[in-house]
Amino acid sequence: MTKFAQQVLAVVSAIPIGQVSTYKIVADLSGYPRSARAVGLVLKKNKFHFLSNGRKKIPCHRVIKSNGQIGGFSLGFEKKKQLLHFEGLIIKNNRINNFEQKLYYK
Repeated sequence: MTKFAQQVLAVVSAIPIGQVSTYKIVADLSGYPRSARAVGLVLKKNKFHFLSNGRKKIPCHRVIKSNGQIGGFSLGFEKKKQLLHFEGLIIKNNRINNFEQKLYYK
């Protein structure tokens, strides 16, 4: 695994339940501010979405587009919506309601 991928997964692992981040923010926090699309590729390859068999889970579903839209997910769009809803996020028109208030960027 590349250093970039390790940093991306570490950042995504820190996103708390009930919050989301964007591909751009994850790229920035990983130290690669121009790599938002590459963040998406790293997350697409993730095998540990939420059932992790003892390994640290990587909540890829908490990473969304910069405009608040949910975006894609390797397990499917509807599964991503379900997971976000289960974690307490309200979704309207495929966007996170009160998107700016739910953003994680530490």
